[in-house]
Amino acid sequence: MEKELRKFFQKKTLVLSLILIAVYLPSPGKSEVNNLSNTKDNNLYADEFSALSPEIRHEAIGVLVAQFIQKSHYNNIKIDDELSSKALDLYIKNLDQNRMYFLESDLENFERYRYQLDDIVKNKPLDPVFEIFKVHQVRVRNRLNFAITQLSNEPDIFTDEYYTFERSEEPWAKNEAELNEIWRKRIINDVVSLALEGEQWESIQNILLKRYERFIKRLDQVNNDDVFERFMNMFSNAVDPHSSYLSPRNADEYRIAMSLSYVGIGATLRTEEDFVQIVNIIKGGPADFDGKLKRDDRITAIAQGKEGEFVDVIGWRLDDVVDIIRGPKDSTVKLQIIPANALPGSPREIIELTRGAVKLEEQAAKSQIVNVKKNGKDLSIGVIEVPGFYRDYSASSWRNSNFTSVTRDVKRLIGELNQEGIDGLVIDVRGNGGGHLTEATALTGLFIKNGPIVQFRKSTNIRRNPPQRLDDPDPVSRVYYDGPLAVLVDRFSASASEIFAGAIQDYSRGIIIGQQTYGKGTVQNLYSLDQYFRKKDDKGLGQLTLTIGKYYRITGESTQHRGVYPDIVLPSNIDINDVGESARENALPWDVVKRTRFNASAPIDSLIQTLKNYHNLRSEIDPNSQYQISRIKANERIRNIKTVSLNIDKRRTARESEVSKALADENKRRKALDLQLIENLEDISEDEVLDIQLDQAANIVADMVVFADLKNPLTTANSYNN
Repeated sequence: MEKELRKFFQKKTLVLSLILIAVYLPSPGKSEVNNLSNTKDNNLYADEFSALSPEIRHEAIGVLVAQFIQKSHYNNIKIDDELSSKALDLYIKNLDQNRMYFLESDLENFERYRYQLDDIVKNKPLDPVFEIFKVHQVRVRNRLNFAITQLSNEPDIFTDEYYTFERSEEPWAKNEAELNEIWRKRIINDVVSLALEGEQWESIQNILLKRYERFIKRLDQVNNDDVFERFMNMFSNAVDPHSSYLSPRNADEYRIAMSLSYVGIGATLRTEEDFVQIVNIIKGGPADFDGKLKRDDRITAIAQGKEGEFVDVIGWRLDDVVDIIRGPKDSTVKLQIIPANALPGSPREIIELTRGAVKLEEQAAKSQIVNVKKNGKDLSIGVIEVPGFYRDYSASSWRNSNFTSVTRDVKRLIGELNQEGIDGLVIDVRGNGGGHLTEATALTGLFIKNGPIVQFRKSTNIRRNPPQRLDDPDPVSRVYYDGPLAVLVDRFSASASEIFAGAIQDYSRGIIIGQQTYGKGTVQNLYSLDQYFRKKDDKGLGQLTLTIGKYYRITGESTQHRGVYPDIVLPSNIDINDVGESARENALPWDVVKRTRFNASAPIDSLIQTLKNYHNLRSEIDPNSQYQISRIKANERIRNIKTVSLNIDKRRTARESEVSKALADENKRRKALDLQLIENLEDISEDEVLDIQLDQAANIVADMVVFADLKNPLTTANSYNN
């Protein structure tokens, strides 16, 4: 095998894929692991998991992954004690992120492996990895058995106690007694949450008993590949957060998700603690069309059909949840969810969706016109939403003149908007996680004459791999749109979106509006490991995703880690401290390379400052903007809640208070706009859902249109009515 690996890395040229795939926060997942104390009970439980052990194929895969990391990773990685230490921390965090299972003594015991994991992956048996996992299994089972015994008696839900549900920064429990106390409160919290839903004790007891028993059942379903994947994924994450390993089964799931179509609801999922959480809503899918399911919502139960009974899925394996969400085309599935930013104990919502084929090519750009009144004049601002940088490479490689391309679609939409007589244009790339690099450069080319768009480097070894300059792929084509332009971004604008926004900013071609972008300035390649072994393995070897390159703006600055800073910042519900590359462990740092030559338009700093001033003045008196700021503060307050009362009356009062505040904010906005007041938040129709950021961006572009007609906007601004 070693001979095969050496031959491969000496003679095989690795194919670089410049497809910048949208990457969202992979969940570390929550498992609970721990080190066994030498008690009779724990040793008894340990025997139940003795069947879990590394297979010979796992050691072979580990060696291959280690070779790939050392030979092909962008950062010229050394597999050493430093990497081993990071991997151990990530593995423990992955298993018990919320510190609900391990004891302090377990962590002390695991320290003996801190500087051994690098050697284990390279050429030694993986037994320590499995030993840690078995400890985790024992601790989890102990906790669940404790929880089941606690359900024998109805707890007091009118107590004055409090429960800290966010424990990731809390100290590890010193002994079983401390864990028992943590779990006693957790169980009361589970009871209170269900009681707030209107459930009675007998029903609550039955729901929780089934939930905890199901957790135990799933412990018995863990196999050797599950353990190995969990560790190898964390070992890869220790290199950087976009490098990862998938087992054969999950590699198949990935291929299904990335295929041109599959039947489901059109959402990317992950595990977060005991819940399955929504990571992303796929454009063109059932959930996108319905509009109710949101990023970071948590699924608590699923029902089949319109009349089907809900099945509690808290604590389920992710693949099992995916299996029951998928189903026949045009069939109904109902999700019970906890909305993102919901106050603890808030009512769960029911979302009914019709399963359908999620076709990625349907994620096409679309346009609209926003009318803005300025100085008594009606201005038409065109808006083109670009959900992804898509391109049908198969059709284009066969020289199909009608192949699908985001650049082609945007070009067509600009033509249609120009026929409508637009005065300015907004390109909306909010939530756009990336796509094809070719499309990012081609789309930029619609707005500039010609020149470089981005720089790309395959290795930190600058002498061996100097940055490559990627230019406008159609330099002889004329500028297709030369009017007032803005690019609207948010924290989820990543990868190819950042290349496009950064180039527009660097050329002074338009202004960037919104929020600091994600900061993903790296490129990954996907390796199917089966093809690197001569002897076929019936179970498969899985796949490795590895960071093999990094891109830079034409100014030499990377978008990695920092993203693109907007010229005009808009308030947002997205917390940049929780979302984005800078929030991820082991993310590659920001750096610079040599600036490349390009011809930018005249600086627009003074114009940007003027636009910013007018925007700020307008926001201070705009009811919608003030409403937005108020709700952002409320959501931030809710996000910062880490501890809740275990008194049901206090919980109900807190929930009602938040609802009252939200209703008051809504009616304050309505009153200022002379709209009809409402009695309940449910009275808000779907047609009334606001896109305040888009309205703000359209107003800013309208300001640009007016200023373009003024010879000196800085001296004549007093005559301008915004």
